[in-house]
Amino acid sequence: MNTPQPPQLRVLAGMHEVTPAAWNRLAGNQPFLSHAFLHALEASGCVSDETGWLPQHLTLWEGERLVAALPLYAKNHSYGEYVFDWAWAEAYQRNGLTYYPKLLSAIPFTPVTGPRLLAESDAHRALLAHAAIEHAQSIGASSFHCLFPDPPDSAVLQNAGLMIRRGVQFHWLNQNFTSFDAYLAAMSHDKRKKIKQERRRVSEAGISFRQLTGNDIKAEDWAFFTGCYDNTYLQHRSTPYLNVDFFQRVGDTLPDNVLMIIASQAGHDIAAALNFHDDTTLYGRYWGTHAYSPALHFETCYYQAIEFCIARGIRLFEGGAQGEHKLARGFLPMETTSAHWLAHPRFAQAVETFLEREALGVAHYIGELNEHSPFKNTRAPNARYDISGS
Repeated sequence: MNTPQPPQLRVLAGMHEVTPAAWNRLAGNQPFLSHAFLHALEASGCVSDETGWLPQHLTLWEGERLVAALPLYAKNHSYGEYVFDWAWAEAYQRNGLTYYPKLLSAIPFTPVTGPRLLAESDAHRALLAHAAIEHAQSIGASSFHCLFPDPPDSAVLQNAGLMIRRGVQFHWLNQNFTSFDAYLAAMSHDKRKKIKQERRRVSEAGISFRQLTGNDIKAEDWAFFTGCYDNTYLQHRSTPYLNVDFFQRVGDTLPDNVLMIIASQAGHDIAAALNFHDDTTLYGRYWGTHAYSPALHFETCYYQAIEFCIARGIRLFEGGAQGEHKLARGFLPMETTSAHWLAHPRFAQAVETFLEREALGVAHYIGELNEHSPFKNTRAPNARYDISGS
């Protein structure tokens, strides 16, 4: 009787080295994990060795069958991650050590929770977690980090020896609202009044909105959106991570997962927001404007998206990283996690002590936020939303 052979590890230099069908069979429905999205980042040049994101995707194979995969990058900086480890890098430097390169499993420029250990079985997921640490050691990386894993993957990574870090985002939950007014009716009086005032200011400024999906988004819309996106970065004196080639590629390959909201005034488009979605969740991602108007950001990025969720029966709206201002607009605090392995034992011990203290602070922060819930009836703090619809 033949003894089953262990899966073979292959490190891929890019998504072009695996077929979309093989990858997507493991990736599930979230658009950011799809072959199309990750390949668009690479093919457009947004993710490359030149931009400090060298693809090192880990894959496990049984013969010619892909059984597990981990989006993975070797990085020489910490930009575009939304889980900040600059202080760790500076501490390494002060002690004459090198922090970069490091290995990072994440969706580039996308702080969205989801699976990271894409696998056929729990055994394959565990193998993949250990393989990532071994790969970090083999290339002399200082560390391995996995950002925004879902709870099952977070547990697997912790069992493999990674330290868990806690964070906070703000998410909107569709409590079977039948209209935007029904959503407002669930809020406290002062918050309801504030939102109505903001929406009225936008309407009185003569601003209207188009919600574009799928093939209704034309090349000129992508060009306009990219200009808005670039302008936002320029206003903050920073360089945009993404380009029009990337946006047009995802528009062509993921049309059923894209929502573009365009604001117009006096016959001219003035602002735009780009969202992605699947059957259960809307993900707010990027926005920009060429003209200032009070409350325009809130209407374009939040209220128009909430209306879309209500109309489509989408259960959850993830509004992106950070932003306490979202609480007053109906977004509740949600704990996120990241997982970290550091090769240097003393630094690993110091970071572990820091993360224990930080976790207490995050828990206290979430508790304080929940005491100021914008809704009449609050939910249990830190509860994971059930978006199954059951």
